[in-house]
Amino acid sequence: MGNNNKNGLLMRSLDGIERTGNKLPHPVTLFAIFALLVIIASGIFSALGTAVPHPDPEEEGLIEVQSLMNAEGIQYMFESAVSNFVGFAPLGTVLVTMLGIGIAERSGLITAALRALVMSVPKQLITASLVFGGIMSSMAADAGYVVLTPLGAVLFAGLGRHPLAGLAAAFAGVSAGFSANLLPTSLDPLLGDLTIAAAALLDANYAEGMNIAMNYYFMIASVFFLTIIGTLVTEKIIEPRLGKYEGGIGETAEKLTSIERKGLLAAGFTFVVTLAALALLIVPEWGPMRGPEGEIIQSPFFNSLVPIILIMFFVPGYVYGRVTKEIKSDKDVANQMSDTMSAMGMYIVLAFVAGQFVAYFAETNLGLVMSVQGAAFLEGLGLQDGGILLLIAFIIVAGIINLFIGSASAKWALMAPVFVPMMMMMGISPEATQLAYRIADSTTNVISPLMPYFAIVIAFAQKYDRKIGIGTLVATMLPYSIAFTIMWVIMFIVWIMTGLPLGPNAPVMYP
Repeated sequence: MGNNNKNGLLMRSLDGIERTGNKLPHPVTLFAIFALLVIIASGIFSALGTAVPHPDPEEEGLIEVQSLMNAEGIQYMFESAVSNFVGFAPLGTVLVTMLGIGIAERSGLITAALRALVMSVPKQLITASLVFGGIMSSMAADAGYVVLTPLGAVLFAGLGRHPLAGLAAAFAGVSAGFSANLLPTSLDPLLGDLTIAAAALLDANYAEGMNIAMNYYFMIASVFFLTIIGTLVTEKIIEPRLGKYEGGIGETAEKLTSIERKGLLAAGFTFVVTLAALALLIVPEWGPMRGPEGEIIQSPFFNSLVPIILIMFFVPGYVYGRVTKEIKSDKDVANQMSDTMSAMGMYIVLAFVAGQFVAYFAETNLGLVMSVQGAAFLEGLGLQDGGILLLIAFIIVAGIINLFIGSASAKWALMAPVFVPMMMMMGISPEATQLAYRIADSTTNVISPLMPYFAIVIAFAQKYDRKIGIGTLVATMLPYSIAFTIMWVIMFIVWIMTGLPLGPNAPVMYP
């Protein structure tokens, strides 16, 4: 009876989260509402004479709230509408990156590579390979959800293990480990540009030295760390809880065809050659992509990561497509790139509205005023020297928000203009604040019924157990969410204490 009460409480809680989340407006509408609220708030606080001292001791005077409800403000909104859209930090970088990733995905390269990864390892390492493959699939998140998650279940069933454990391991890697990767992904420019723009609100000079790979070193280490954690959770908690699968051995995973293997070999060789060619631009002392004084970190190379990502995905993707006949001519390349941009239609619409909100927030100074006041409040609590505590508190807040708003860029576009400058005033670098956000944004994905692919994963699971619903999947994935959050935060704390950079020229503390 008690157990039924617990299950009932869980289901009621999950139903409440689902109902609340479903009542939230579409992200496009949400940003339009926030933009309208900024306009109204700017008029009110400007009329009240709201102002705060400038956080930079070298700057004199006060930061005042500028109204958008007067003649100048109205003119600004009309005249800047196009530039606010075009100037929205992640817009161009994400679209350019997706051109390359789109070719690699639509030619079949990413799907084949994921299948080859998890099917070519010893049985003892199959769990680790699923988690690792899931984490790496953030290069093209859709492929991870729709290919690797069901493949994990099929592989486990074929080995006589519980298929839901395989599905859970893959889902944990794909979703809870979303931010980690051995390569820069589209998420890096998407979040990085928003962070740089938010940092520029307080310190334009510091922002100029930042780059979109600001969390790269930490994320490389996270891949292996999370793979170990995900493997242990699967084999020590999930499989014993699920017990023996009574549904039979079931189907076997589809092996790679000879043409797919040939394509992968060609793509792999091309990847190495492309990497070597790019290395010639910066490794030699005479490299044309080095800085004026021969610098590597502060150089045109690191300022050009977006087109570099495009090339690293486009070239192997094109070669794979030519070998497998998925690309027969330049028309196929153009069509695949066009299809990729068509799929980005909603993002472009979102970018227009979000661009207005972000620009209004900066123009009115509301972001800086809120940041200064928020920093003063934290100082009043005695947390000015508690950088680690602040970051942990921020991770908790961002993780809770992630249960209701799934889009990583939508949340960060709302949060970055306030939290990045606020944390800077508390001595925490924008790079560290973004990293804390990425940890929170990833680890709670697998327990959010509002995550876009949650329903799809349930459909995959129901193939093996028709009784599976939201509560069952959340209960299965909750150990991953807890373990990933706790262990990733511990790793973050240890990283902070060692003083290691989070990425190229990316310190933990803001000077």
